[in-house]
Amino acid sequence: MGHSQDLERLFGLKDVTYKVNLSKDALFDAAIAGDRGRIRPGGPDTDPKAYATKLGKKGPLVFYTDPSCTGRPVKDTFGVAWPELEDKVWWKADFQKFDPTKFQALLKRVGEHLNQKKASLFVKDVYAGTDAEYAVPFRFVGEYATHAMFVHNMFPKELPGVSNEDGKRWTLLNVPSYHANPEVDGTASQRAVILDLKNRIILVVGRADYCGVNKKGMFTVMNYLLPDQGHMSMHCSANVGQRGDGAILFGLSGTGKTTLSADPDRKLVGDDETAWTASGISNLEDGCYAKLIDLNKEAEPVIAAALSMPGTLIENVPAPKGKRMEEVDPQELDLSDQSITENTRFSYPLDCNPNVAEGSKGPHPETIVLLTADAFGVLPPVSVLESKEVMYHFIMGFTAKLAGTEVGVTEPQAAFSSCFGAPFMAQKPSVYARGLAKMMEKHQGRCILLNTGWGGGPYGVGKRISIKDTRALLNAALAGELHKEGAEYDVHPIFHLKMPKACPGVDPSVLNPRNSWKDKAAYDTAATKLRDLFRKTFEDKGFASLGIEPVM
Repeated sequence: MGHSQDLERLFGLKDVTYKVNLSKDALFDAAIAGDRGRIRPGGPDTDPKAYATKLGKKGPLVFYTDPSCTGRPVKDTFGVAWPELEDKVWWKADFQKFDPTKFQALLKRVGEHLNQKKASLFVKDVYAGTDAEYAVPFRFVGEYATHAMFVHNMFPKELPGVSNEDGKRWTLLNVPSYHANPEVDGTASQRAVILDLKNRIILVVGRADYCGVNKKGMFTVMNYLLPDQGHMSMHCSANVGQRGDGAILFGLSGTGKTTLSADPDRKLVGDDETAWTASGISNLEDGCYAKLIDLNKEAEPVIAAALSMPGTLIENVPAPKGKRMEEVDPQELDLSDQSITENTRFSYPLDCNPNVAEGSKGPHPETIVLLTADAFGVLPPVSVLESKEVMYHFIMGFTAKLAGTEVGVTEPQAAFSSCFGAPFMAQKPSVYARGLAKMMEKHQGRCILLNTGWGGGPYGVGKRISIKDTRALLNAALAGELHKEGAEYDVHPIFHLKMPKACPGVDPSVLNPRNSWKDKAAYDTAATKLRDLFRKTFEDKGFASLGIEPVM
C-alpha cells in the first residue's frame, strides 16, 4: 500500500500534499523556508524556527522549539487505554491512560484540521532498530521539515531483511498547528503526545515540538514490543572492546553513560537505546542526541567536531549577543548559554563518530554496568553484584539530583527511575528486571554498580570521584579483574554491597567509602539515611509484589 492510501486509511487525510523522503539538503532548505511557530515567550506563531549558520548547508541546522517545550512534555504523554492492553501496560504519572473513544475522535479532528488547511506534510520512512530480526518500519509524517531531518539523523534508513513491512509499520503524526481543547479532546492541556499501542500510531499535537519527542515515542514502543519477542530493550549505552568483549552501561542523566561509553579503545554500539537478543547487542538508533550544555570540547572531541558537520541539528542554542545566526561559525556558539534552556541538544548521525562498531552491533555483553552518581557521598565507588542484587538495583534505578540545580534544593535529593528509564518502559518494571537477569545468566554476564558521584562527604563537602579512578575501576571490571577467582571483598555493613579490596591503578583506601570521611559517625548516619530511602521507595512502589527480593 502506498503512503497516501495508508495515511488516508489511518487519519482520513485527503486534501494534503506530501514531500516524501527528501534528502537532508532539501529538508534543510525546506526547514528554513517553511518551519514557522513560536520561539519566544508570548511571541507569534509565525516566527521562523530553523536557521543556518555561517557555514550554510555545509554546517548544522539550528532549530528553536516552543519555549514551553524545551524537553519532553511528560505531563502530556499518554497511552490509549484499550481494555485488552490495560493490565499489561505500566501506567504512571509520565504515561497516563487516555480514553480510546476520545482518542479516535481527536484523531479524526486532527485529520480534518490538516485537510482544511491543505497542509503540506513531510514524510520520512526509517526503521527503529539495526537488526532485521526485531526492527520495525517507522514512518514519520509531520508539518516541520526539521523533525523529518531529525528522524533521518536518528534512525536507520535502509535495513534489508525486515519481513511484512506494511503489517509492522508504526506511524507518527506530528501536528504542531493543532492546538487541543482539553474539554473536547480529553487532553490535559493544548498539547499531547499519545501512543496507540494497538493500532501502531503515535500522535503529537500542539506545542510539543521538542525534537526528542520523535525519538522517545518510538523508544517507548520498542520497550513495549521487544520483551514479548524474548528480547531485552534497554535505556543504556553499549560498546565493544578489542578482544570482542561487549559491555552495556545503564545510567540516568549526569551519571556518565555517554562519556564512559565513548572510549577510544572500544568501538561504540550506541549511546542511549540498545537491544539484547539471542544474537547479541544492537543499537535501536542510527544517531546520537547529546546534551550540549557546558560541553567540554577537549573531553568530547567527537561532538565538538560534529557541530560543524553538514546535516547535523542544534536545538535551542542562542546566537552570541549582537550576532545573527547566519553570521556565526558553529564553533563560536556559547555552549554554556542556558538562557533558553539548560537542556540544549544536538542531533548527529552515528557515523560522525569515527569509532563505531560495524552495523552498530556487538556480541553478548560480558560486563553490565549500573551507573549511579551518589551525591550523598556514601555508596562505594564500585560494588560487585550477584544476580538478585542486579534485579534490585536495576529496578530501583538510583541516582541523586544535585543541590543548586533547582531553586530551594539545598541538599542532594534521591532520584529513582526503574530500569534506568521509567518513563519509557511501557510494560511493568519486573518484565525488564527478569529479562535482564535471564539474559545475564544465559550468557554469563557479570555486573558492577559503578558510582561516579562523591566521596569524603556529600556534594558541597566531599569531592567527586575522579574520572581517572572511575575509568580505572571500569577498565578493571571490563577486563574481569573485579570478578576473577581469588579476588577479595569487604561487605558493606549497611548496604550489604561487596566492595573489592583492590583494583589496579586505584588507591585501595578509596574503595571503602567510610575511609574517606573524616567523621565516621556522620558517614554511618548518612549511609543509614540513604539505605532507609531505598527501603521506603521499594515499599512505596510495591516491588516486593513483583517478586523482587529486597537486598538492602
